[in-house]
Amino acid sequence: MLDFLLDPFNYLFWIFIITIIISSIIIVWRPFNVYIQFAYLNAKVEAIGNPYLTEKELNKLIESKNIIELKETINTNKDYDIIGEGSNEIHNSLDDNFIKTIKQSKNDSSKKMKEFFNIFYEKIDLYYIKLIIKNKFRNVSIDVFNSGKTNLKKTKKLMDEIIDSEIENIPEILIKYGFKENISNIFSPNEADFILLDNLMDQYIINKFKSLKVPSKCIIGKQDFVNRMTDIKNIKNILRAKNLGYNEKTCDKLFLGDGQEISLWKFKELSQNEDVYQIISNLEGTSYFNILKDSIEIFNQEKSTQIFENLLDESYLNNLKEISIQNYVHIGPILRFLISKEYEIMNLKIISKGIEEKINSDIIKKLIVKVNE
Repeated sequence: MLDFLLDPFNYLFWIFIITIIISSIIIVWRPFNVYIQFAYLNAKVEAIGNPYLTEKELNKLIESKNIIELKETINTNKDYDIIGEGSNEIHNSLDDNFIKTIKQSKNDSSKKMKEFFNIFYEKIDLYYIKLIIKNKFRNVSIDVFNSGKTNLKKTKKLMDEIIDSEIENIPEILIKYGFKENISNIFSPNEADFILLDNLMDQYIINKFKSLKVPSKCIIGKQDFVNRMTDIKNIKNILRAKNLGYNEKTCDKLFLGDGQEISLWKFKELSQNEDVYQIISNLEGTSYFNILKDSIEIFNQEKSTQIFENLLDESYLNNLKEISIQNYVHIGPILRFLISKEYEIMNLKIISKGIEEKINSDIIKKLIVKVNE
Protein backbone atom coordinates (compact mmCIF):
# COMPACT_ATOMS: atom_id res chain seq x y z
CA MET A 1 0.00 0.00 0.00
CA LEU A 2 2.81 2.39 0.91
CA ASP A 3 4.69 1.59 -2.32
CA PHE A 4 1.52 2.28 -4.24
CA LEU A 5 1.05 5.64 -2.51
CA LEU A 6 4.67 6.69 -3.07
CA ASP A 7 4.68 5.73 -6.74
CA PRO A 8 5.38 9.02 -8.67
CA PHE A 9 3.42 7.65 -11.62
CA ASN A 10 0.31 7.37 -9.48
CA TYR A 11 -1.97 10.44 -9.24
CA LEU A 12 -2.50 9.80 -5.52
CA PHE A 13 1.22 10.42 -4.98
CA TRP A 14 0.92 13.96 -6.33
CA ILE A 15 -2.25 14.64 -4.34
CA PHE A 16 -0.36 13.53 -1.24
CA ILE A 17 2.66 15.76 -2.04
CA ILE A 18 0.50 18.80 -2.87
CA THR A 19 -1.46 18.35 0.38
CA ILE A 20 1.78 18.31 2.40
CA ILE A 21 3.06 21.45 0.63
CA ILE A 22 -0.20 23.37 1.15
CA SER A 23 -0.38 22.33 4.81
CA SER A 24 3.22 23.42 5.37
CA ILE A 25 2.57 26.81 3.76
CA ILE A 26 -0.52 27.36 5.95
CA ILE A 27 1.37 26.40 9.12
CA VAL A 28 4.27 28.74 8.30
CA TRP A 29 2.10 31.56 6.92
CA ARG A 30 -0.43 31.90 9.75
CA PRO A 31 1.87 33.54 12.35
CA PHE A 32 3.53 35.71 9.71
CA ASN A 33 0.10 36.82 8.49
CA VAL A 34 -0.62 38.32 11.96
CA TYR A 35 2.72 40.15 11.93
CA ILE A 36 2.06 41.56 8.46
CA GLN A 37 -1.35 42.87 9.61
CA PHE A 38 0.36 45.02 12.26
CA ALA A 39 3.63 45.89 10.48
CA TYR A 40 2.61 49.21 8.88
CA LEU A 41 0.52 50.43 11.82
CA ASN A 42 3.21 49.63 14.39
CA ALA A 43 5.93 51.31 12.33
CA LYS A 44 3.73 54.39 12.01
CA VAL A 45 2.89 54.77 15.72
CA GLU A 46 6.48 54.10 16.77
CA ALA A 47 7.57 56.94 14.47
CA ILE A 48 4.97 59.32 15.93
CA GLY A 49 5.65 58.49 19.59
CA ASN A 50 4.20 60.29 22.62
CA PRO A 51 6.46 63.31 23.26
CA TYR A 52 4.11 65.05 25.71
CA LEU A 53 4.74 62.45 28.36
CA THR A 54 8.42 63.31 28.75
CA GLU A 55 9.54 65.80 31.40
CA LYS A 56 11.63 67.83 28.95
CA GLU A 57 8.78 68.46 26.49
CA LEU A 58 6.22 69.03 29.24
CA ASN A 59 8.42 71.64 30.93
CA LYS A 60 8.69 73.51 27.61
CA LEU A 61 4.91 73.69 27.43
CA ILE A 62 4.47 74.72 31.07
CA GLU A 63 6.91 77.61 30.51
CA SER A 64 4.67 79.10 27.77
CA LYS A 65 3.84 82.76 28.45
CA ASN A 66 0.22 82.42 27.40
CA ILE A 67 -2.22 79.97 25.88
CA ILE A 68 -1.52 81.12 22.31
CA GLU A 69 2.20 80.41 22.72
CA LEU A 70 1.29 77.04 24.23
CA LYS A 71 -0.88 76.17 21.24
CA GLU A 72 1.88 77.16 18.81
CA THR A 73 4.42 75.04 20.69
CA ILE A 74 2.10 72.01 20.67
CA ASN A 75 1.54 72.42 16.94
CA THR A 76 5.26 72.20 16.21
CA ASN A 77 4.62 68.46 16.60
CA LYS A 78 3.29 67.23 13.23
CA ASP A 79 0.79 64.92 14.98
CA TYR A 80 -1.08 67.93 16.38
CA ASP A 81 -3.04 70.72 14.71
CA ILE A 82 -4.79 72.39 17.64
CA ILE A 83 -7.17 75.29 17.13
CA GLY A 84 -8.99 77.63 19.53
CA GLU A 85 -8.31 80.75 21.58
CA GLY A 86 -9.34 79.62 25.06
CA SER A 87 -8.79 76.44 27.06
CA ASN A 88 -12.31 75.07 26.38
CA GLU A 89 -11.85 75.38 22.62
CA ILE A 90 -8.39 73.85 22.87
CA HIS A 91 -9.76 70.96 24.94
CA ASN A 92 -12.37 70.24 22.27
CA SER A 93 -9.68 70.39 19.62
CA LEU A 94 -7.52 67.95 21.60
CA ASP A 95 -10.47 65.55 21.84
CA ASP A 96 -10.93 65.81 18.07
CA ASN A 97 -7.24 65.08 17.62
CA PHE A 98 -7.54 61.86 19.64
CA ILE A 99 -10.62 60.78 17.70
CA LYS A 100 -8.73 61.43 14.46
CA THR A 101 -5.85 59.30 15.76
CA ILE A 102 -8.21 56.40 16.53
CA LYS A 103 -9.81 56.69 13.09
CA GLN A 104 -6.46 56.68 11.28
CA SER A 105 -5.23 53.72 13.32
CA LYS A 106 -8.44 51.83 12.66
CA ASN A 107 -8.12 52.47 8.91
CA ASP A 108 -4.53 51.19 8.98
CA SER A 109 -5.41 47.99 10.85
CA SER A 110 -6.91 44.66 9.80
CA LYS A 111 -10.64 43.97 9.97
CA LYS A 112 -10.06 41.65 12.95
CA MET A 113 -9.01 44.66 15.05
CA LYS A 114 -11.89 47.01 14.17
CA GLU A 115 -13.81 46.30 17.38
CA PHE A 116 -10.68 47.08 19.40
CA PHE A 117 -10.74 50.65 18.11
CA ASN A 118 -14.53 50.87 18.50
CA ILE A 119 -14.11 50.35 22.25
CA PHE A 120 -11.93 53.47 22.37
CA TYR A 121 -14.69 55.34 20.48
CA GLU A 122 -17.28 54.01 22.92
CA LYS A 123 -15.16 55.04 25.89
CA ILE A 124 -15.11 58.65 24.63
CA ASP A 125 -18.86 58.61 23.90
CA LEU A 126 -19.72 57.25 27.35
CA TYR A 127 -17.78 60.11 28.95
CA TYR A 128 -20.19 62.61 27.37
CA ILE A 129 -23.20 60.43 28.15
CA LYS A 130 -22.10 60.32 31.78
CA LEU A 131 -21.91 64.14 31.85
CA ILE A 132 -25.42 64.38 30.43
CA ILE A 133 -26.79 62.00 33.08
CA LYS A 134 -25.11 64.01 35.84
CA ASN A 135 -26.45 67.28 34.45
CA LYS A 136 -30.00 65.87 34.26
CA PHE A 137 -29.88 64.86 37.92
CA ARG A 138 -28.39 68.24 38.85
CA ASN A 139 -31.09 69.95 36.77
CA VAL A 140 -28.35 71.68 34.77
CA SER A 141 -28.88 72.57 31.10
CA ILE A 142 -27.22 70.16 28.67
CA ASP A 143 -24.33 71.39 26.54
CA VAL A 144 -25.69 71.18 22.99
CA PHE A 145 -22.21 70.92 21.47
CA ASN A 146 -21.14 68.00 23.64
CA SER A 147 -24.53 66.28 23.38
CA GLY A 148 -23.95 65.82 19.65
CA LYS A 149 -20.44 64.49 20.08
CA THR A 150 -20.67 60.74 19.54
CA ASN A 151 -18.64 58.43 17.34
CA LEU A 152 -20.85 55.33 17.20
CA LYS A 153 -24.46 54.95 16.09
CA LYS A 154 -25.41 52.93 19.17
CA THR A 155 -24.05 55.55 21.57
CA LYS A 156 -25.76 58.31 19.58
CA LYS A 157 -29.05 56.45 20.05
CA LEU A 158 -28.33 56.02 23.78
CA MET A 159 -27.50 59.71 24.17
CA ASP A 160 -30.67 60.83 22.38
CA GLU A 161 -32.83 58.55 24.55
CA ILE A 162 -31.27 59.88 27.77
CA ILE A 163 -31.61 63.51 26.69
CA ASP A 164 -35.31 63.03 25.84
CA SER A 165 -36.15 60.90 28.91
CA GLU A 166 -37.26 61.69 32.43
CA ILE A 167 -34.61 60.90 35.04
CA GLU A 168 -36.65 58.02 36.51
CA ASN A 169 -36.35 56.22 33.13
CA ILE A 170 -32.55 56.47 32.89
CA PRO A 171 -31.79 53.17 34.74
CA GLU A 172 -34.06 51.24 32.35
CA ILE A 173 -32.40 52.87 29.32
CA LEU A 174 -28.92 51.95 30.61
CA ILE A 175 -29.96 48.34 31.29
CA LYS A 176 -31.34 48.07 27.76
CA TYR A 177 -28.01 49.34 26.40
CA GLY A 178 -26.00 46.71 28.31
CA PHE A 179 -25.29 48.12 31.77
CA LYS A 180 -26.65 45.22 33.76
CA GLU A 181 -24.52 45.38 36.91
CA ASN A 182 -25.19 47.43 40.06
CA ILE A 183 -27.77 49.77 38.48
CA SER A 184 -29.94 49.54 41.61
CA ASN A 185 -27.00 50.74 43.76
CA ILE A 186 -26.55 53.90 41.69
CA PHE A 187 -30.03 55.31 41.19
CA SER A 188 -32.84 56.15 43.57
CA PRO A 189 -35.83 58.46 42.97
CA ASN A 190 -34.47 61.80 41.73
CA GLU A 191 -30.94 60.97 42.93
CA ALA A 192 -27.82 59.26 41.61
CA ASP A 193 -24.50 58.29 43.20
CA PHE A 194 -22.05 59.88 40.76
CA ILE A 195 -19.03 57.96 42.08
CA LEU A 196 -20.81 54.67 41.45
CA LEU A 197 -21.91 55.99 38.04
CA ASP A 198 -18.25 56.64 37.15
CA ASN A 199 -17.49 53.14 38.35
CA LEU A 200 -20.27 51.65 36.22
CA MET A 201 -18.81 53.22 33.07
CA ASP A 202 -15.27 52.03 33.93
CA GLN A 203 -16.49 48.50 34.59
CA TYR A 204 -18.39 48.42 31.31
CA ILE A 205 -15.30 49.38 29.30
CA ILE A 206 -13.07 46.93 31.19
CA ASN A 207 -15.54 44.12 30.48
CA LYS A 208 -15.67 45.10 26.80
CA PHE A 209 -11.88 44.79 26.56
CA LYS A 210 -11.94 41.49 28.48
CA SER A 211 -14.46 39.93 26.12
CA LEU A 212 -12.87 41.43 22.98
CA LYS A 213 -11.85 38.82 20.42
CA VAL A 214 -8.41 39.45 18.91
CA PRO A 215 -6.02 37.33 16.81
CA SER A 216 -4.66 34.43 18.89
CA LYS A 217 -1.14 35.90 19.00
CA CYS A 218 -2.59 39.06 20.63
CA ILE A 219 -4.57 37.42 23.45
CA ILE A 220 -1.82 37.46 26.09
CA GLY A 221 -0.84 41.07 25.38
CA LYS A 222 -4.46 42.20 25.49
CA GLN A 223 -5.10 40.37 28.76
CA ASP A 224 -1.96 41.81 30.40
CA PHE A 225 -3.12 45.29 29.41
CA VAL A 226 -6.66 44.77 30.77
CA ASN A 227 -5.37 43.29 34.05
CA ARG A 228 -2.99 46.18 34.69
CA MET A 229 -5.65 48.75 33.83
CA THR A 230 -8.05 47.03 36.26
CA ASP A 231 -5.43 47.00 39.03
CA ILE A 232 -4.69 50.70 38.65
CA LYS A 233 -8.36 51.73 38.66
CA ASN A 234 -9.14 49.47 41.65
CA ILE A 235 -6.31 50.92 43.74
CA LYS A 236 -7.21 54.50 42.77
CA ASN A 237 -10.83 53.83 43.74
CA ILE A 238 -10.02 52.50 47.18
CA LEU A 239 -7.48 55.26 47.92
CA ARG A 240 -9.93 58.02 46.96
CA ALA A 241 -12.78 56.38 48.85
CA LYS A 242 -10.83 55.96 52.10
CA ASN A 243 -9.45 59.49 51.84
CA LEU A 244 -13.07 60.69 51.62
CA GLY A 245 -14.05 58.59 54.63
CA TYR A 246 -16.17 55.96 52.84
CA ASN A 247 -17.13 52.91 54.89
CA GLU A 248 -16.29 49.31 54.02
CA LYS A 249 -19.69 48.54 52.49
CA THR A 250 -19.50 51.49 50.09
CA CYS A 251 -15.89 50.72 49.18
CA ASP A 252 -16.80 47.13 48.26
CA LYS A 253 -19.13 48.50 45.57
CA LEU A 254 -16.16 50.12 43.80
CA PHE A 255 -14.51 46.82 42.82
CA LEU A 256 -14.06 46.60 39.03
CA GLY A 257 -13.03 42.97 38.69
CA ASP A 258 -9.92 40.85 39.14
CA GLY A 259 -6.70 42.33 37.81
CA GLN A 260 -3.08 41.26 37.64
CA GLU A 261 -2.34 41.53 41.36
CA ILE A 262 -5.55 42.86 42.92
CA SER A 263 -8.29 40.24 43.09
CA LEU A 264 -11.62 40.38 44.94
CA TRP A 265 -10.26 38.99 48.22
CA LYS A 266 -7.43 41.56 48.21
CA PHE A 267 -9.78 44.42 47.42
CA LYS A 268 -12.10 43.40 50.27
CA GLU A 269 -9.08 43.30 52.55
CA LEU A 270 -8.16 46.85 51.48
CA SER A 271 -11.78 47.97 52.01
CA GLN A 272 -11.54 46.91 55.66
CA ASN A 273 -8.62 49.29 56.27
CA GLU A 274 -9.35 52.47 58.18
CA ASP A 275 -7.32 54.94 56.14
CA VAL A 276 -4.91 55.53 53.26
CA TYR A 277 -1.86 54.66 55.37
CA GLN A 278 -3.19 51.18 56.13
CA ILE A 279 -4.03 50.61 52.48
CA ILE A 280 -0.46 51.41 51.39
CA SER A 281 0.88 49.10 54.10
CA ASN A 282 -1.55 46.35 53.06
CA LEU A 283 -0.31 46.53 49.46
CA GLU A 284 2.97 44.99 50.62
CA GLY A 285 3.56 41.84 48.60
CA THR A 286 2.41 43.54 45.40
CA SER A 287 4.55 45.60 43.01
CA TYR A 288 2.45 48.65 43.91
CA PHE A 289 3.75 48.84 47.48
CA ASN A 290 7.27 49.84 46.42
CA ILE A 291 5.83 52.37 43.97
CA LEU A 292 3.75 54.17 46.62
CA LYS A 293 5.49 53.70 49.98
CA ASP A 294 8.05 56.52 49.63
CA SER A 295 5.41 59.18 48.93
CA ILE A 296 3.48 58.92 52.19
CA GLU A 297 5.22 62.04 53.50
CA ILE A 298 3.94 64.07 50.52
CA PHE A 299 0.44 62.73 51.20
CA ASN A 300 0.80 63.82 54.83
CA GLN A 301 1.51 67.38 53.69
CA GLU A 302 -1.10 67.65 50.94
CA LYS A 303 -3.85 65.29 52.21
CA SER A 304 -4.57 64.44 48.59
CA THR A 305 -4.23 61.11 46.80
CA GLN A 306 -2.97 62.91 43.67
CA ILE A 307 0.64 61.90 44.29
CA PHE A 308 -0.35 58.23 44.56
CA GLU A 309 -2.57 58.42 41.48
CA ASN A 310 0.22 59.95 39.41
CA LEU A 311 2.65 57.25 40.54
CA LEU A 312 0.14 54.55 39.66
CA ASP A 313 -0.46 56.08 36.23
CA GLU A 314 3.28 56.26 35.60
CA SER A 315 3.72 52.63 36.64
CA TYR A 316 0.85 51.71 34.29
CA LEU A 317 2.60 53.42 31.39
CA ASN A 318 5.81 51.59 32.27
CA ASN A 319 3.86 48.31 32.29
CA LEU A 320 2.52 49.19 28.84
CA LYS A 321 6.09 49.73 27.67
CA GLU A 322 6.96 46.20 28.81
CA ILE A 323 3.80 44.80 27.17
CA SER A 324 4.75 46.62 23.96
CA ILE A 325 8.22 45.08 23.96
CA GLN A 326 6.88 41.59 24.70
CA ASN A 327 4.25 41.89 21.95
CA TYR A 328 6.25 44.08 19.59
CA VAL A 329 5.27 42.36 16.34
CA HIS A 330 1.52 42.60 16.89
CA ILE A 331 -0.75 44.32 19.47
CA GLY A 332 1.90 45.82 21.81
CA PRO A 333 2.90 49.09 20.09
CA ILE A 334 -0.63 50.24 19.20
CA LEU A 335 -1.87 49.49 22.73
CA ARG A 336 0.93 51.52 24.25
CA PHE A 337 0.50 54.35 21.76
CA LEU A 338 -3.25 54.84 22.23
CA ILE A 339 -3.23 54.65 26.04
CA SER A 340 -0.20 56.96 26.15
CA LYS A 341 -2.01 59.31 23.77
CA GLU A 342 -4.91 59.49 26.25
CA TYR A 343 -2.49 60.58 28.95
CA GLU A 344 -0.86 63.07 26.57
CA ILE A 345 -4.24 64.67 25.90
CA MET A 346 -4.95 64.79 29.63
CA ASN A 347 -1.58 66.50 30.26
CA LEU A 348 -2.19 69.08 27.54
CA LYS A 349 -5.64 69.89 28.95
CA ILE A 350 -4.22 70.38 32.44
CA ILE A 351 -1.41 72.61 31.16
CA SER A 352 -3.69 74.74 28.95
CA LYS A 353 -6.17 75.27 31.79
CA GLY A 354 -3.36 76.03 34.21
CA ILE A 355 -1.76 78.62 31.95
CA GLU A 356 -5.11 80.28 31.23
CA GLU A 357 -5.90 80.47 34.96
CA LYS A 358 -2.31 81.64 35.70
CA ILE A 359 -1.73 78.74 38.08
CA ASN A 360 1.78 78.36 39.48
CA SER A 361 3.91 76.04 37.34
CA ASP A 362 4.86 73.92 40.36
CA ILE A 363 1.20 73.10 40.95
CA ILE A 364 0.70 72.20 37.28
CA LYS A 365 3.69 69.85 37.43
CA LYS A 366 2.10 67.96 40.34
CA LEU A 367 -0.97 67.19 38.25
CA ILE A 368 0.58 65.85 35.05
CA VAL A 369 1.75 62.31 34.31
CA LYS A 370 5.18 61.69 32.82
CA VAL A 371 7.42 58.76 31.94
CA ASN A 372 11.16 58.26 31.85
CA GLU A 373 12.69 59.10 28.47
